[in-house]
Amino acid sequence: MYLGVDIGGTFTDLVLLDEQGGLVTTKALSTPGELEVGVFNAVQDAAAQRGMTGEELLARVVAFGHGTTQATNAVIERDGARTGLIATRGFGDTLAIQRLMGFTAGVPVDRLGWYSRRRYPQPIVPRHLVREIRERVDHAGKVLVALDEDQVREAVRSLASEGVQTFAVAFLWSFRNPEHERIAARIIGEEVPGAYVSLSSEVAPVIGEYERTATAALNSYLAPKVVSYLDGIEQMLRKRGFKGAFSILNSAGGVMPVAEAARRPVTLVTSGPTGGVMGSVHLAKKLGYRNLITTDMGGTSFDVAIVVDDKPLMSTNHEAGGFHIATPMIEVRAIGAGGGSIARVVDGQLRVGPDSAGARPGPVCYGRGGSLATVTDADVVLGIIDPQTFLGGKMKLDKAAASAAIDEQIAKPLGLTTEEAAAGIRRIVDAQMADTLREVTIGRGHDPRDFVIFAYGGAGPVHCAGYGAELGVPKMVVPVTSMAHSAYGALAADLQFAVEKSLLMRAGGGSRTPADGLVASEIAAAFATLEAECLDAMRRAGVTGEDVQLLRTADLRYRRQTNDLIIPVPAGEIAAATLDDLVARFEATYEQTYGKGSAFREAGLELTNVRVEAFGKARRPEIALVAPSGEPTVGRRRIFEPVAAAWMECAVYNWRELPKDFTVAGPAVIEHPETSVFVAASQIARLDATSNITIEQR
Repeated sequence: MYLGVDIGGTFTDLVLLDEQGGLVTTKALSTPGELEVGVFNAVQDAAAQRGMTGEELLARVVAFGHGTTQATNAVIERDGARTGLIATRGFGDTLAIQRLMGFTAGVPVDRLGWYSRRRYPQPIVPRHLVREIRERVDHAGKVLVALDEDQVREAVRSLASEGVQTFAVAFLWSFRNPEHERIAARIIGEEVPGAYVSLSSEVAPVIGEYERTATAALNSYLAPKVVSYLDGIEQMLRKRGFKGAFSILNSAGGVMPVAEAARRPVTLVTSGPTGGVMGSVHLAKKLGYRNLITTDMGGTSFDVAIVVDDKPLMSTNHEAGGFHIATPMIEVRAIGAGGGSIARVVDGQLRVGPDSAGARPGPVCYGRGGSLATVTDADVVLGIIDPQTFLGGKMKLDKAAASAAIDEQIAKPLGLTTEEAAAGIRRIVDAQMADTLREVTIGRGHDPRDFVIFAYGGAGPVHCAGYGAELGVPKMVVPVTSMAHSAYGALAADLQFAVEKSLLMRAGGGSRTPADGLVASEIAAAFATLEAECLDAMRRAGVTGEDVQLLRTADLRYRRQTNDLIIPVPAGEIAAATLDDLVARFEATYEQTYGKGSAFREAGLELTNVRVEAFGKARRPEIALVAPSGEPTVGRRRIFEPVAAAWMECAVYNWRELPKDFTVAGPAVIEHPETSVFVAASQIARLDATSNITIEQR
């Protein structure tokens, strides 16, 4: 058996897949402070559905994939380790200075104009915990000033005396010659045995002094909390009978062994949202879709990613907690819009989010102490969520309390009925999510009509009818794993390992041909070294031969620009024709990203980094659900249709009873123990052979 788990702010999601493709999904409330408790609660519930105990189930599991938000939370909450930074003399203020973009890092688009409120982020390494060391390497890797080892030793002792738990070392041009950083790491090990050390030349061996320093510092800052958390989860599983492989989903779309995750916790910053993207990519290939908009609406946030031609859009420069880190990650855009988003009237206007009621106290209808009206409360009042069947009846919701909260806090101040206020809450949050979808599609030169929305998360199926119609996409897919889709992604993802190297080549410009200046032999040699390193990592993980796939990419930009584009490099010999094709694909990607006619080859190009990713194929069974035959039971209830703003008779179905090719016209609700799918009055839904639901406009 195979398990995938994703821990969200409100629920812990689990997917179980057996050797025959049999599927079980379940949810349990997340347990802040004791996350392993929520994990085992979900395991026990899945086991009960298979007629066994949690321990009996774990004993049969051969692989456990886990997506985690622990690294993200540590950055947001600023509760990482006390970290000391050792830098080149004269460059100790790199983290504080950042770049100009530091003022706006992580600031919502609607607040970019609030100049008086711009602030540099709270530091992860206070200035008094930074030590500058006499040493210097030039851009070619030549040692200009030898490392002052005595000064390093003195700095380490001084930092240790101030209670530093972890160390980061970031010397200038260390990616060209890492020897000084390695000597510093040895000295730290001698002075503070067992101390966690991050070297910028290992964590982010690329050009960009600030990004490289921030990546190394964040890696050490996150390490103790992430490592402790992963150890706690794994020990809990092992004590309860689990003997299989335990892997962690990283931010680039693959899983990695716990040992590798412990060495590079910074690669887990977007681990949780990445799971849903990879689960969607995996399913879309089987359904024949190549261009996707993945949408994950949970209890606290709405996460969006774009997949073009089967490939998720990647970024080499990701913002985390106001700092920029230089590790490749799937681009995931998040806003504060979820089932727990709080609605309130401000200056006579209805606003929703971005703050959330979270898991505790949660929405008013949960009956856990929440007093502020939320999106979930609105869905209950509208009749879209049935308070008696929520979570399969395991959790009864208080509709009267939700209605009273919306009436008092929203309806009366705005002079509306309770149902009109609830519809307003829903339409506003749907519009906010649609605006985000426009930013990541139209804002990048993509036509949303060329894409299919994949809707998942606890609230995604409930709301996709709204934000999908608002965006104007022709089709929406609600996967059969939608209620735990990120967990499914952690289960289905391949083993992944990536390494990169900075090359710094300039090409083209003026009268030169576009690829003139790119040195094929140097690029080929760099790829060969990186490929050997990747293959060695795969062998250590027990994956060899045809189960290993290597992907080569290069980072290119026009001269004097600051942002790179990641361009695939085909396997085989690096020849002149290969480089010409590389430039052509860069320019095509540039215009696809920034608009037709934006390419300007006369400026010349810069190749900054080359990268190799290795994927070890995950040999998991495919989902093999057999839809029942016959007519499903149809229920009826009145709902207040949010777009029409009127009461309507609504058909209600049980997802598990629907036969293949079943079609229903809205308004309708298709219920599942972990979620509900709402089909608006203007839409039609159909079930496919593996029980995925497709929604289209009439």
